[in-house]
Amino acid sequence: MPLTIGTNMSATIAASNLNHSNSMLQKSLARLSSGSKITAPGDDAGGLALSIKLNASISRTDATITNVANAGSFLQTQDGSLKSAGDVLNRISELKTLSTDVTKSAADIANYNSEFTALKAQLTSTVAGEFNGVDLFGGGTLTVSISEDGAQSQTITQSDLATNVATITAAANLAAITVTDATTAITNVATSRAQNGTESNRLSFNAEMLSTNRTNLEAANGRIVDTDIASESTRLARNNILVQSGSVMLAQANASTQAVLRLLQ
Repeated sequence: MPLTIGTNMSATIAASNLNHSNSMLQKSLARLSSGSKITAPGDDAGGLALSIKLNASISRTDATITNVANAGSFLQTQDGSLKSAGDVLNRISELKTLSTDVTKSAADIANYNSEFTALKAQLTSTVAGEFNGVDLFGGGTLTVSISEDGAQSQTITQSDLATNVATITAAANLAAITVTDATTAITNVATSRAQNGTESNRLSFNAEMLSTNRTNLEAANGRIVDTDIASESTRLARNNILVQSGSVMLAQANASTQAVLRLLQ
């Protein structure tokens, strides 16, 4: 290689290598300090795009899990009301049987009817029950999304409690109903509770599925963006050595042109 003053190729190459090593060192530092492999879009443009979509799916999955949990709370509240209605009906059936006792006086029957009236009022209040402003009963259905993309759903029933207990609540007194009326109402409420239990179980399974999906979405996203600390630490050490050695070599390359001065002396 000719000995020249105007162009020092050794220094130019050494400087280029030093700049590259320093760039890689800064990138390793950024990855280790942030914990992310993608510190700039240019690091992995395709991976960044996929990560954004995965993060959006994770957020929607979290929202869906919350919605499913709220639907479960709705059903639990509904079941509590149905249980209360069943207890009321059991007491009414007991009162009806007691009222047929031939040894009971008119005053006794009047006392039973007073309690019957109070229990009817309780049933009416239960029928009007709400959960966060949504009717617990009424005979309709509610649709619950069970997938983050909204493609899958489950319906839950707003049991028709009013119809189930209509014979009881329409009666003026115990004499206006029969034991069969009370038994039928109890059976209807029991059927509604069974339906409630079926829907609650399905919601639980869907919640588990959503939780599993979320875990796997996070794992997939982590493989794209999370820094492998062990591997990156190794690269950091390598790049650090290259920067240090490159600095020394650049200094040597710059010093090599001083030989020209000696020739000119």
